[in-house]
Amino acid sequence: MLIKKFVPCIYLFNTHAVANLNDRTITETDPLRLVEKYCSDHADEIIVFDMSEGEGDEAHDAALDTIREIVLKSEIPVLVGGNINRLEDIKKILYTGCKGCILDWEKESNRKMAKDGADRFGREKLFISFADPEVLEDTAAMAKECACGIVLLNTHKIRETAEKTDLPVCVQINDIALNKFLEIFAYENICGITGNTINGSSSEILSLKRLCIENDIPVSTLEPQIKWDELKTDANGLIPVIVQDHITGDVLMLAYMNEKAYEDTLMTGMMHYYSRSRQEQWLKGETSGHYQYVKKICADCDKDTLLAFVSQVGVACHTGAMSCFFNEIATVDGYDEAAASRKRSQGDDFSILSKDFATILDRKAHPKEGSYTNYLFDKGIDKILKKVGEEATEMVIAAKNPNPNEIKYEISDFLYHMMVLMAEKGITWRDITEELENRD
Repeated sequence: MLIKKFVPCIYLFNTHAVANLNDRTITETDPLRLVEKYCSDHADEIIVFDMSEGEGDEAHDAALDTIREIVLKSEIPVLVGGNINRLEDIKKILYTGCKGCILDWEKESNRKMAKDGADRFGREKLFISFADPEVLEDTAAMAKECACGIVLLNTHKIRETAEKTDLPVCVQINDIALNKFLEIFAYENICGITGNTINGSSSEILSLKRLCIENDIPVSTLEPQIKWDELKTDANGLIPVIVQDHITGDVLMLAYMNEKAYEDTLMTGMMHYYSRSRQEQWLKGETSGHYQYVKKICADCDKDTLLAFVSQVGVACHTGAMSCFFNEIATVDGYDEAAASRKRSQGDDFSILSKDFATILDRKAHPKEGSYTNYLFDKGIDKILKKVGEEATEMVIAAKNPNPNEIKYEISDFLYHMMVLMAEKGITWRDITEELENRD
């Protein structure tokens, strides 16, 4: 059974959030506030519809800039649809860093370019949307070949859509009572609910997830490899938790968990602790807004200490400091903290390339259906070389564009295709760095 998701939706027009696709009444002037709320309300994903079509290139560019800010702000995956008319639009949307692009399947032009989009960017990056499932009559096979999911814009066509496809379907609901969600989730290939019903009730998502669990409906939670009773706690039933920033590696704080805090952390994906001084459980950020979103949790060799890697919103310390560890006790003579920090940053930067290259090598060894990387490997060296040449040209063109984001995205695209070429030719990053090191 599919994991069921609760997915708020932002209808974006003139950089504001509006009521829906047919009503441009402004509901929030700053969509980033909605993003923060939906993340803290335990939503699973966010859908953004760009409503700038027909408003000109300037409005479209402004929408893309706002979407980029939304993706950066969001702690959960973002899907983007609307104003997509060519492959370049798909590319620009994916360059915002979002999880995927939603094509309007009722547009013949979108259906025609879907195969090229899947070949170029990967089937796993493309979704389709429609209100009338009749559009699937002759295109269901094409949809499955080119996309990995559906956003249904018609609540009254759920059964009909479910019978026409086995792709996961997220249903947009704007005018149905939320208590209907269990009935909707009963359909095997319904994977989520989006729309204004979720937007207006996002604070209830956690309660709804608990209700799903009670009814044996799978929802998105962190599945622990180690149960609470396998951990070693102190006499008060507590275990210490060291918290690190998942990007910088900085140690942010140390706190304690009891069993309920442990379970709530896994349930919500947000760090919960037990306060020894107040003798009560607390959600980090509940009063300050400085939430900690879980990226990874480990136990030490004795299973008596936890290490949590988190995405920190704001600062970790109640004093206003980023980290609780700022009271210096002693420093070895000659220790250059700034130089050490630069070395750590350089290592982090290169580790991203190494990680991406490792993923490419894994795709080569273990092909994944719908993977664009595997598509390139299957097509062979000529196709890979063609893409490297194309991306190099686009990088040169982007360098003439006044928008600094363009060259950043094109360089990233070029580096990716270059790494595919490296994998195809059996060249590693170590080969490259050793060659560079040997040069004056």
